[in-house]
Amino acid sequence: MTESRGDGLSPGFVARHQVPSGNCPVRRARVAAVIQVRSDGAVFFRLRRWWEALPPAAGAAGMATGILSVGLHLVGHETLSRITLALTGALWLLLAADSATRLASDHALWRAQANTSSALTGVAATTVLGARLSLLGWQTTAAALLALATALWPGLLLAVVRRWKRRMPGAVFMVCVATQGLAVLAAALALSGAGDWLGRAGLVPFCLGLLLYVPALAHFDLRQVNTGAGDQWIAGGALAISALAASQLTGSQAWTGTAHQALRTAALVLLALDLAWYALLTTAEIRRPRLHYDVRRWSTVFPLGMTAVAAHSAGTTAAIPALHTLGRILLWIAAAVWLLTLIGLFTAPDRTH
Repeated sequence: MTESRGDGLSPGFVARHQVPSGNCPVRRARVAAVIQVRSDGAVFFRLRRWWEALPPAAGAAGMATGILSVGLHLVGHETLSRITLALTGALWLLLAADSATRLASDHALWRAQANTSSALTGVAATTVLGARLSLLGWQTTAAALLALATALWPGLLLAVVRRWKRRMPGAVFMVCVATQGLAVLAAALALSGAGDWLGRAGLVPFCLGLLLYVPALAHFDLRQVNTGAGDQWIAGGALAISALAASQLTGSQAWTGTAHQALRTAALVLLALDLAWYALLTTAEIRRPRLHYDVRRWSTVFPLGMTAVAAHSAGTTAAIPALHTLGRILLWIAAAVWLLTLIGLFTAPDRTH
């Protein structure tokens, strides 16, 4: 058997292109160029295989990076916020291209993946990107993303719910996250002046998201708190995005009086429940560390960042400065975990699982 080399070049190839000492520098350069082309081809092949093996859960990376961008904007770190926004946009385009490619080349595989809870990360990532673009002033693009997410949401939601079973992982809560994402983006557009009707419309997915949380919790395998690979954190993240939706709707001119007060109270209650999950899951991570990289770790980063943003937003809505401080602290924790997860992505032996 022919021995292989780390650069993908066979010994026969190297022997045929050996350059004796003192030989012509032109030939030496030519051989170096050939080796570089072969090596670059091997790298491209590995990247292509990595892309083709991406699971639907990879959409959580876009969600995590997008909410981190929102949080950095809220605390005044605009340069870092725009850098992470650019990464979010790039991830969104990559995952959209991946989905379109699979739809065209392997429709059966695309349908199978679209029936999983993780497929809803595409809807959630679209709404998070739209919310950040709305803060940037790109209201037309944000509205287009809301229309796209709304079009994708019902079909994916029904496909996922039909396949629910007992003792599911944390991705089961994506039905709530994706639905609340619609409420958050609608409220963000309403606050930007796009129309109070969006604030009224946003109440529908907000209430539906809360209703969906109950059966999702019933189907969640509580053992995942101690054994989950990262997506168990969505149990709290779903409440965090619900709290953010409530606080955003509270700021809309569409709701005043009793409705305004009810939304304000709901935001604080949901945030408190989210923080309870945060404490429980943190304790479980300390007691049973899971330090290896897994693509589902992006589903840890998103709830951490969303909790920070929800705390900051609720602090503004309820005029509680302590929540601003809490949000800032939690944001830097989320940023640190985001960075560690990114390092794991590039250093782990198997980066697709």
